[in-house]
Amino acid sequence: MRLGAGAGFAGDRIDPAVQIARDGELDYLIFECLGERTVALGQARRLADPSSGHDPMLAERMRAVLPHCVGRTRIITNSGAANPRAAGELVRRVADELGLGEVRVAVIEGDDVLAAVRRLDPPTWEDGRRLGEIDEPVISANAYLGCAPIVEALATGADVVITGRCSDPALYLAPLVHEFGWSTEDWQRLGRGTLVGHLLECAGQLTGGYFADPVTKPVPGLARLGFPFADVDSDGNAIFGKPAGSGGRLDAQTCAEQLLYEVDDPANYLTPDVVADFSAVRFTELGPDRVRAEGASGKPRPPTLKVTVGFRSGWQGEGQLSYAGPRALERARLAAEVTIERLQELHGFAAEELFVELIGAGAALRLRPEMASYRGAEDPIEVRLRVVGRAATPERARLVGQEVEGLYTNGPAGGGGSRQSHHEVIAIRSVSLPSNEIRASVQLDRPHLAEPQGAYR
Repeated sequence: MRLGAGAGFAGDRIDPAVQIARDGELDYLIFECLGERTVALGQARRLADPSSGHDPMLAERMRAVLPHCVGRTRIITNSGAANPRAAGELVRRVADELGLGEVRVAVIEGDDVLAAVRRLDPPTWEDGRRLGEIDEPVISANAYLGCAPIVEALATGADVVITGRCSDPALYLAPLVHEFGWSTEDWQRLGRGTLVGHLLECAGQLTGGYFADPVTKPVPGLARLGFPFADVDSDGNAIFGKPAGSGGRLDAQTCAEQLLYEVDDPANYLTPDVVADFSAVRFTELGPDRVRAEGASGKPRPPTLKVTVGFRSGWQGEGQLSYAGPRALERARLAAEVTIERLQELHGFAAEELFVELIGAGAALRLRPEMASYRGAEDPIEVRLRVVGRAATPERARLVGQEVEGLYTNGPAGGGGSRQSHHEVIAIRSVSLPSNEIRASVQLDRPHLAEPQGAYR
């Protein structure tokens, strides 16, 4: 069975998804579009507009790939974000607009566990404080579901399955469990399937995207980066590839980097479905852009699920201004001092509410002071000043950018390229909930189509 990656994050490119949908001969196309903060941001949008909260690019993605998929490739996505039901209705409208006939859409709900989190008041992972001790309004709590509800949705014959928060590998593990009939306690195969999902979940990262360096790790055709697929057998063994003629690079090195991406302990990678063990994984290059992955295993799943909790955490304002030429760094430092002084003395900002970056002078390395002068950072030819302030209201946050822009005629010489913005801050923390506190459900938009239609290979 062939599984293909259609997205690795919410803002991912669409043209590689179209290419792999059209030319990849896929059984399943998976769009992974949720990050840690994405669901909480979706919940904030949904509070303002009950019809919102799903991936903003969902309609655009579906218009692009559905014509290539209906009748041959099934789609699974977590683009439902904070509002899977609205996402399902949107996909239905897109399919109808395209005249694609009866396209069955299944929606999974149940990851929203805000009521349970408020009732149980669990401690946060970050500092051990219980949510009731945190003086910020909680707006969301979403549990990482496993593959079981997706498997249930696939059993309805759905062409498109839309879920909210779930573990990223579960999007890929579910079709393997469904098609091959794996037991939900077959830890060995579940571990192998989780490896497949983990390698594919970030899409272009596996084919050289987050890997590329022009000197040490060159990647050809990066502007035409192709998304990967995996041919998986009934035991969970997989061979990875990408569409012929696409850009990018797929080899043992790109696979090894993705294997370790966001993995704390390769021998104990916790997911809702299995504790995967990647410690003995090995990659074998079978030819250009063809890699076999083997050696993964697994252990019984943990008794709890991770939950991401979102909080309204005030507002953030910022202003930016560039300085170039001789003494650019000195002028940028003076500009920062003037701005901070005015924000504190005229507007009452506290020191801990303000943050300054001198981009181009080692700002990205501020936690490594011994590298602050790396490659001339103490005498850069240009510096971008960035001042950020935290505030309780949007009006107060707006003051930060206004003070930076005021430097045009009231600050050091030669400032230019001013930009200012402000936005609400949605903070996130993590907690754990017992698995038995979560109840997922599957809704089929047109139940009379519960038997599979069309001709999937």
